[in-house]
Amino acid sequence: MHTHHNHSHTPLKGRNLLFSIVLNILITASQVVGGLVSGSLALLSDALHNLTDVISLVISYIANKLTGKEASTNRTFGYKRAEIIAAFVNASTLIIIAVLLIIEAVKRFFDPQTIQSELVIWLSAFGILANGLSVLLLKKDAARNINMKSAYIHLLTDMLASVAVLIGGLVMKYFQLFWVDSVLTFLIAVYLVFVGFDLLKTSTKMLMLFTPENIDIKEIVKEVHKVAKVNKLHHIHVWCLNDDELHLEAHLDFKEDVTLTEFNIVLEKIEVILHDKFGINHVNIQPEYNKEDPKDYIVQD
Repeated sequence: MHTHHNHSHTPLKGRNLLFSIVLNILITASQVVGGLVSGSLALLSDALHNLTDVISLVISYIANKLTGKEASTNRTFGYKRAEIIAAFVNASTLIIIAVLLIIEAVKRFFDPQTIQSELVIWLSAFGILANGLSVLLLKKDAARNINMKSAYIHLLTDMLASVAVLIGGLVMKYFQLFWVDSVLTFLIAVYLVFVGFDLLKTSTKMLMLFTPENIDIKEIVKEVHKVAKVNKLHHIHVWCLNDDELHLEAHLDFKEDVTLTEFNIVLEKIEVILHDKFGINHVNIQPEYNKEDPKDYIVQD
């Protein structure tokens, strides 16, 4: 039995998250007041989405802090999966909020309200600037971490929503087409469902320990079988613990009764193959010889 650790952790910028939380609290408060005063559903929907941003950013911030905590005897993985849970929660709330907005937008379309468009224009412009700054702060971390990506997507979609609300405000001011407010709300919500579902699917697969899409189990077996003295790799499990750690555990059947020293040499070769060709940085191999058990690649334990 052997576990191989070969990965680096780049510290994520929790400070940027904290700054984004403060910005989004300001946006949410101003848009709620503005939406109620102006009568704009699109502005209120943007505020509601911003409120989910605040919640999601807080969840992401807590998860980011938990991930750095030390493992212990009763938490052997520490809190490394906290960020995946955060991404799952964030994606779920995004979809739920979007569905509620779609229902309200359809109702409002058939009963359009007069809206104070100037307030909508100014507040949506503020939302674009503040969310745009938050998006820039989180962009780098979002490229390599699912938790940061969930926070980044929340902020990016809200910036785009604010752009749509701004356009709607201008149309309402100069053309008095107040039904545009409902149409924009509907389009914003549909977009939220689209981006939320993709993130929900990704985080669910990670929580369920599914084999990552870029990993081909049969290709792994093919490469490992090229190593001298190896008979068959079987009982294989490959999963992501988090964004940094890709794990493989398996049984390795040998052609002969090797010594522990010989096993270590074979194992080192396998670790190099798995790391260099498949990006797997945690390897746990159980050696076997003449053991009577199923030799299929995948076995339901």
